[in-house]
Amino acid sequence: MFKKMTQDSRGNLLAYEVIGDITKEDYRQIEPEVKILAEEHGDVRLLLDLTQFHWEKLSAWGEDWRFGRKFHDVITKMAIVGDKKWEKWLTKLAGPFYAKEARFFYPHQIGEALKWLKE
Repeated sequence: MFKKMTQDSRGNLLAYEVIGDITKEDYRQIEPEVKILAEEHGDVRLLLDLTQFHWEKLSAWGEDWRFGRKFHDVITKMAIVGDKKWEKWLTKLAGPFYAKEARFFYPHQIGEALKWLKE
C-alpha cells in the first residue's frame, strides 16, 4: 500500500510510505495524483519511504513497468528511503526506468532527502 505523507506532500512533491506488499491497484491509486501534479507543475518530485515495504506482488509488475514508462519524463527526482542493501540497489534502477534522477537515503536522512527534492 502507498500511504501518502500529507505533511511532506506539497507543490510538485509527493511523498509516500510504501507499506507491506504492493498490488497493481496500488499503482492505480497513485497514478491520478502524479498525473495531476505533472499537469499543474510540469514535473513531479517523488519520495518513497520503503522502511515498511515487504515486496511487490507478481501481478503488479506489469502495472509498475507501465507506471514507470508513463511518468519517467515528468518525475525529475526520486528519493528512495530505506535501510536494506537491495533498496539501495533498487535506486540505481529507478533512474533509467522511473525518474530522471534518483538518490538513496537512509531513514535518519529523510530530512536531507526532502531538502534534495526541493532544490
